[in-house]
Amino acid sequence: MSAEKVSEKLSALPSVTQVQVESCVFPPAINPPGSAKTFFLGGAGVRGMEIEGRFIKFTAIGVYLEDNAVQSLAVKWNGKTADELTDSLDFFGDIVTGPFEKFTKVTTILPLTGKQYSEKVAENCVAYWKKVEKYTDAESAAIEKFLQVFSDENFPPGSSILFTQSPEGSLTISFSKDDSIPEHGKAVIENKQLSEAVLESIIGRHGVSPSAKQSLAARISDLLKPNEPKEVAAATAKPQEN
Repeated sequence: MSAEKVSEKLSALPSVTQVQVESCVFPPAINPPGSAKTFFLGGAGVRGMEIEGRFIKFTAIGVYLEDNAVQSLAVKWNGKTADELTDSLDFFGDIVTGPFEKFTKVTTILPLTGKQYSEKVAENCVAYWKKVEKYTDAESAAIEKFLQVFSDENFPPGSSILFTQSPEGSLTISFSKDDSIPEHGKAVIENKQLSEAVLESIIGRHGVSPSAKQSLAARISDLLKPNEPKEVAAATAKPQEN
């Protein structure tokens, strides 16, 4: 891609800043595997758990959105405050199911095996689908493929698990051992419910990263403010102890 085309793509994106979560820096724009587009950083935060009185941080998570996400979300959420968006399950649902591409970067803070990560994600997805009675043979097959993609992987600190989610239903899975972003994914799974469930597990009703949700709400709220410059103030995501 030429420098001129890169410049044109970046100029069309909302003006946002990077976010640092622990030692992980999420840049303001990124070109994900499985897409020819450039996405902007919607928000970022930490995933952790309270263990014996201490908040242990496992991963840092950045959520990127296609540029037309702002226009799509503005129809319903224009002018809402960060607090109003943070408290709205429908807002995060509109991000998960919206007619625009999403890219999620999960960077390890502590070592993690592919088996550990994929089994937990699969467990959460299957439990939710069974609850809403949407667990079919197609979802079962998608979960099996998901587990296989991760089976031989290991993620030392600083490595990343990458998901590119298409509104048409494909989930492109990629891996990186550093800050680089590969050009191509390792696998593509064609299942809309799984594609949406991966992001839902992070920012949905029982999302594993409340701080990523707060970051998304604050930054999108700023972008949707009418008659004000579309810039998002730099902020370091603060881990939530819940």
